[in-house]
Amino acid sequence: MRRTDRARLRTVAVASAAAVAGALTALPATTAQAASPDIVISQVYGGGGNSGAPYANDFIELYNRGSAAVSVTGWTVQYASAAGSSWSRTTLSGTIAPGRYLLVQEAAGAGAGAALPTPDITGTLALSATSGKVALVTNGTALTCSSGCAGQSGVKDLVGYGSGAGSAEGSPTGTLSNTTAALRAGGGATDTDSNAADFTVAAPAPRNSASTGGGTGGGTRIHDIQGAARTSPLAGRPVSGVPGVVTAVGPAGFWYQDPAPDADPATSEALYVYTSTAPAVAVGDSVTVGGTVSEYRPGGTGGTTNLTVTELTAPSVTVLAHLVPLPAATVVGSGGRVPPATVISSVTSGDVETAGSFLPATDGLDFWESLEGMRVELDNAAVVGPSTAYGEIPVVPQGSTTRTARGGILLRADDANPERVILDDVLAPTPAATVGDTLTGATVGVLDYSFGNFKLLVTATPAVTPGGLAPETTAAPAAGELAVATFNVENLAPGDPQSKYAGLAAGIVSNLRAPDLVALEEIQDNSGATDNGVVAPDQTLAKLTAAITAAGGPAYTYRQIDPQNDQDGGQPGGNIRQVLLYRTDRGLTFTDRPGAGSTTADSVVDNAGTPALAYSPGRIDPGNSAFAASRKPLAGEFRWHGRPVFVIANHFNSKGGDQPLFGRYQQPARPSETQRHAQATVVKSFTDRILAVDPNATVIVLGDLNDFEFSTTADLLTAGGTLVDLPRTLPLAERYTYVYEGNSQVLDHILLSGAAAATAYSYDIVHLNSEFPAQLSDHDPQIVRIPLP
Repeated sequence: MRRTDRARLRTVAVASAAAVAGALTALPATTAQAASPDIVISQVYGGGGNSGAPYANDFIELYNRGSAAVSVTGWTVQYASAAGSSWSRTTLSGTIAPGRYLLVQEAAGAGAGAALPTPDITGTLALSATSGKVALVTNGTALTCSSGCAGQSGVKDLVGYGSGAGSAEGSPTGTLSNTTAALRAGGGATDTDSNAADFTVAAPAPRNSASTGGGTGGGTRIHDIQGAARTSPLAGRPVSGVPGVVTAVGPAGFWYQDPAPDADPATSEALYVYTSTAPAVAVGDSVTVGGTVSEYRPGGTGGTTNLTVTELTAPSVTVLAHLVPLPAATVVGSGGRVPPATVISSVTSGDVETAGSFLPATDGLDFWESLEGMRVELDNAAVVGPSTAYGEIPVVPQGSTTRTARGGILLRADDANPERVILDDVLAPTPAATVGDTLTGATVGVLDYSFGNFKLLVTATPAVTPGGLAPETTAAPAAGELAVATFNVENLAPGDPQSKYAGLAAGIVSNLRAPDLVALEEIQDNSGATDNGVVAPDQTLAKLTAAITAAGGPAYTYRQIDPQNDQDGGQPGGNIRQVLLYRTDRGLTFTDRPGAGSTTADSVVDNAGTPALAYSPGRIDPGNSAFAASRKPLAGEFRWHGRPVFVIANHFNSKGGDQPLFGRYQQPARPSETQRHAQATVVKSFTDRILAVDPNATVIVLGDLNDFEFSTTADLLTAGGTLVDLPRTLPLAERYTYVYEGNSQVLDHILLSGAAAATAYSYDIVHLNSEFPAQLSDHDPQIVRIPLP
């Protein structure tokens, strides 16, 4: 099923499409009367030094409401009386950064009041305390108008204050006094070309270039909304006039970023704006946005364990300019911000949204959260998981540690690899990629979150440099070596294409070198996923054995027990089960002791000091609650050149229902492992009964245990030292049979009893599938070759 959340298609209480369309304001025409896209007069005060005045000087304040720095060198601020046409000037210089002010100190009055904050420019204009006209002009020529001044050449902005002002944008502001100034709303960001609407009369609040837009209105910046936190400090509150540059456009919204970041790396400088329909903006548009700050949790009703994404909903968008340069992408990795290496979250109290201590320098979850929505760049990213049918590619920055021998990154008990991030194709196609490949050059996108992971939505298709990884082939068994493998064939059914059967056959014959015995997991019944009561798998197995013969392999036969319909979990209707597939031309034979059905419990018989199975094949304790809605272990007794060999094929409970590594709850709960622990206990007890009769018996426990080599499940099976878990014997860099979300990990195991483990056995995980985008199964097989005289 396509993950609809990836396209940001979701149900949120938003304005109707018509209302949203109406809220999108077109780019202003390039006339003097149009709203300024950047520099505006944000405050006028003319009572400086007068009786009761809070400040000693008059002042004019400018603000950059745009998304790029603007030079004002050579510009002038000019003043004329309310009805006059004679204008005085103060010449400006310097640059005003986005979201910053410029304070122009003018004439002093009789001496009352305090000094202004350090002015950026000093002039001598004497402004009326009650009414007048102030213009921002992009040249040094004095105006000569008494009315209609907004249309004069060079006039960037005009403020008429007081009821007697003869010229203004729209209507003038209210009348001022010695104790009041005209202040533009939104911290200076609001501009509707109506002085009366845009300005309020209030106590003067002069701001110089060291100040930034403030408050929770239009002066709010994106970093104020994001905050140094996992959720917004302004969640649920309306904001207006929040500036930025559009960096990416999706089908139901857009991302935009403030090009004037604060100095705190813990605060993201970008946001997603949810418009519900295709937004009327383009990449490179300078915009201001109003709306409601919302925390959206992706994943619908099943997504309660996901983090939230901060966004603006019910938006009102004003486009100020087109083709504005995009804010620089933040480099993650060497030469930029380096993600934490081992810790995803240090929170231990449960819900990270109610926990404090936001720690982006040490916690991977907080590190990526601090970049939410921003443009992020990975240079020469290393591919650590194959590209998927969803267009996802797990990658890490170059220099990441705990790498596998073939270029992946290893999951360990104390390191879930917080440096991982998943590329996604929501905005641009992603290429096919294999573990060990490199995405050459800069991979750039906007950082999002969905399905329990942070996602870098690439804005251009990355280039791939192949790493040259090829499927592995194991060594052939020597004379006298019993070769035993396990292979999860992922829901193999008669309806699968012949190419899958041919590929699996080639893997068994060529890559595994035709083992004597293969324990297969996920063999479906003859009707596949059709839930019609069929449980027999003979058609599935006939196609597989025929494909093996066609691939040049030996004749294989099999033993298995049909499950009860719909009682063993897995794909509904498929009735997956384990199968013992074996060849008899090298000395292996099966000891048949028939009579067991799906609910018959097998047992161990002591034949004068020689263990035997009561049923072969048989199922181990199928009525035990440990195996409810899960596969029952399949036991079989073989002879290798006359020597008894006991084999138990397993497929333990899946990890479904466990909480995600980058999820809301830390540390993640793993409720699925409770059932695996019970299953391991049952299987271990059964092997103990065999070894109690003969401590030197050859016992092989194998299959998809759905748990790691460092897990409690593996600990329970190896308790007392009677079984040796072979993945644990490999060097760290070779311990993986599966790659999930970029983490190379062990799920499949072979365990040997002590006598078998004491031989000079050879053990090999044969990497055929997990690292490649084209997979016959998502698991890699493994094989052990045991010299048994």
